[in-house]
Amino acid sequence: MLSLPRNVSKRRLILAFAMILIISFGLILRLGYIQLVTGEELKKGALEQWTKGIEIKSKRGIIYDRNGKKLAISISSYTVWANPADIVDPDSTAKQVAKVLDMDESVVYEKITKKRNVEKIKQWIDRDEAKELRKLKLPGIEIVDDNKRFYPYEDFASHIIGFTDIDNNGLYGIEKTYDKYLSGAPGRWVRIEDARGKQMPYDGERVYDAEDGLHAVLTIDETIQHFAEKAAMESLATTKAKNVSITVMEPSTGDILAMVNLPQYNPNSPRDPIDEEMEEKWANLSQEELQKEWYDMWRNFTINDSYEPGSTFKTIVAAAALEEGIVDIDSQFYCDGFVRDIPGEVLKCVRWYNPHGAQTLKEGMENSCNVVFVNLGRRLGKEKLYKYIKAFGFGEKTGIELTGEQEGIIPSDIDVIKEINLATMSYGHGIAVTPIQLVNAISAIANGGNLMKPRLVSKLIDNENNTVIENEPEAIRQVISKATSDDMLDMMEGVVSTGSGVSAYVPGYRVAGKTGTAQKIIDGRYAPGKYIGSFVAAAPADNPQIVVLVIVDEPVGAYYGGSVAAPVAGRLIEETLAYLDVEKQFTEEEKAEHEYMVKVPDVRNKTIEEAGEILAEAGLRYTTESIHVVEDSAIVGQFPLPGTEVSEGSIIDLYLAEEFKFDDKVIMPDLKGKSKEEVMEILDDIGLGYRFEGEGWVVDQNPEPGMKIDINSNVEVEFSNVKK
Repeated sequence: MLSLPRNVSKRRLILAFAMILIISFGLILRLGYIQLVTGEELKKGALEQWTKGIEIKSKRGIIYDRNGKKLAISISSYTVWANPADIVDPDSTAKQVAKVLDMDESVVYEKITKKRNVEKIKQWIDRDEAKELRKLKLPGIEIVDDNKRFYPYEDFASHIIGFTDIDNNGLYGIEKTYDKYLSGAPGRWVRIEDARGKQMPYDGERVYDAEDGLHAVLTIDETIQHFAEKAAMESLATTKAKNVSITVMEPSTGDILAMVNLPQYNPNSPRDPIDEEMEEKWANLSQEELQKEWYDMWRNFTINDSYEPGSTFKTIVAAAALEEGIVDIDSQFYCDGFVRDIPGEVLKCVRWYNPHGAQTLKEGMENSCNVVFVNLGRRLGKEKLYKYIKAFGFGEKTGIELTGEQEGIIPSDIDVIKEINLATMSYGHGIAVTPIQLVNAISAIANGGNLMKPRLVSKLIDNENNTVIENEPEAIRQVISKATSDDMLDMMEGVVSTGSGVSAYVPGYRVAGKTGTAQKIIDGRYAPGKYIGSFVAAAPADNPQIVVLVIVDEPVGAYYGGSVAAPVAGRLIEETLAYLDVEKQFTEEEKAEHEYMVKVPDVRNKTIEEAGEILAEAGLRYTTESIHVVEDSAIVGQFPLPGTEVSEGSIIDLYLAEEFKFDDKVIMPDLKGKSKEEVMEILDDIGLGYRFEGEGWVVDQNPEPGMKIDINSNVEVEFSNVKK
């Protein structure tokens, strides 16, 4: 007879069964959690282990001037990568790669034998090197299309445009401020590999294309910037100054048309010395000292530094007094050469040795009389003067799209303004402003009283020229009335026609301006023998199109603003207004004295013989530095540009095709309207690579004609069966 299971055995079976159920249920829960909750994350991790990805750089957006001139571009280049696991013979591979890339063989060997999935061997190799390396078909060596930031005009507008690092990240200027828009989104080249790093044969490669960056359209006008840079260079050479700064603004919009700070630097090589003197100075510097020199070279005086404005600030005091109705332009003042009634202080007029005597406010402005403006400041009082100083934007950042802008130095509040402070501030001492603040304030006086926000970028566009982001002109506040603006322009015009700014006089254009001279403050004290001469102007006075500020820092010899800065402003105003097609309005006296002006004809793509005949008919002469001139030498560039108004008999610089090769650079020729065969012949002769799109005749090219580019660059040429 069989015995029945004991109760103890039953309990054990039930317990075991329960444990199995619990464990099974736990495993099911765990499996569900892995599959449903963490599945995607684990899958991602596995893929990261299996895949090797090489970043494909996005093409950085172009920086244009206001007329579409390309000031910063990305040129085609190549980067060499190694996949160490795929390299069969490291010794032979290192030797061959080093030979093609002109590298140390040991350095290459070290890179290709690292225990890493991928290793960069060399960035930005030229087309010929890439072609030769690809021919070798070395296992584990990959050549990836890349792009390199390039500034075709080199040091042109360098303090505005800025530069990038080796990875195309913006480090300075507009390149930094708009980096997130210009940089785009990188792509990726992905392939599946095993644990040893070998590519799996059953899985194809995948390429995720990069997204190009947006293009920035500046308010800068390349031609006006060129005029300003030329004027600054001439001033620097003539005055032997420490530096020269010029800013040109469109008063109605706040647009910066030109901004120059000399000396400049080359953004293609921003850490290289700009001349032999600097090279010698830097030769034995430590890395820390060298870095300080770099920052000094990159420093944009217009926004990064403040200075005592001197008599240019009298325009602000006069505008405030007129707006408050305390005076009018015919109000009477008397100058005996001194201000003696401030306890413990005696202030001098600029002409203390020969006092101005009785004069109106208008005459006081023309004479730049300190006594008049001390009395004007007193009539205003510190509360009202301080109110207008703030209203015109001093003591705060303008908001211009560049980094490192300073606020200037003004009294923290009215309580700290003593009688002596009120007096000296009234003629521009004891206060510090940035050049951008001053030119913006004068623009407010010129445009009818509106303080604008300075603008350097007008819009961001995509590859199809669609506007993605637009920066509209922005009025911050109304500072003075139109009536006060008109009175101020009238008084400032007198400064140029008969007063201290007569050196800025331009026949045919009514120029309203103000001179300024101030002793420099170094380490908190006035530095003997060191001055800043300046001149600010609006023109034409009856309808201002531009406001110009010229600052000459530490000139040698003459240092008064009327002597060192006003003549520079006058020449720049004449060139700029002529370029902007502002018609001259001559008085009868000026008509008799004025030299006949002619417009420069377009002689590009002509032979030197044809160009000579055309220019002679226009009453102009020409010159070229080429030593290989023949009758059929082709003109590929000229300066001044076509349409510029110049004096009869002026000399036009012509650039020939023979001149367009030098060192490792070439000047990009004009390909517009040419056939594919003609383009190939031209570019092959120069030694440039090319990429073609479409058929027919050239309708677009990148880089543009006249740009100075690397000899190994690729030219992108677009053809169409319809000529534009």
